[in-house]
Amino acid sequence: MPRNIAQKLIADHLLEGDMEPGEEIGIRIDQTLTQDATGTLVMLELEAMGVDRVQTERSVQYVDHNLLQEDNKNPDDHLFLKSACERFGLWFCPPGTGVSHPVHQERFGIPGKTLLGSDSHTPAGGAIGMLAIGAGGMEVAMAMAGYPFYLPMPKVWGVKLTGELTPGVSAKDIIL
Repeated sequence: MPRNIAQKLIADHLLEGDMEPGEEIGIRIDQTLTQDATGTLVMLELEAMGVDRVQTERSVQYVDHNLLQEDNKNPDDHLFLKSACERFGLWFCPPGTGVSHPVHQERFGIPGKTLLGSDSHTPAGGAIGMLAIGAGGMEVAMAMAGYPFYLPMPKVWGVKLTGELTPGVSAKDIIL
């Protein structure tokens, strides 16, 4: 039976389960993305699990949410994130690098790979042919530690658009 790109990516990364809609599957995660509002807890979870180095092909920590420097809390958090990245083997993108999800697509995204991120906009990586999924910090930490990411096998739908967009309407309007 022919498969679409989402099904092919799942099949290529399937570690556990059967690809039947609704059944739990476990997939291998190639890349992770964290941002500063969730990254601190992810790093603490890695430490609590006794992880020496992340097991993903690439993991990136962005500082793009808590940028105000009204007291010592955010700068201290940013220093912790930087030191944790050095310890665990993540890329660190400091304040001013840009917003995590578009920067990740531009600099690190690879079509055909899986991306698990603790940012709600992580699925934007699908635009370049990644299987990109948003998740909680604990799930991202587990993936960084080399564990499968578990989810129900989705029922995949096909949508065929015909015609032309009217002036003022963009492709982004359609996906939203």
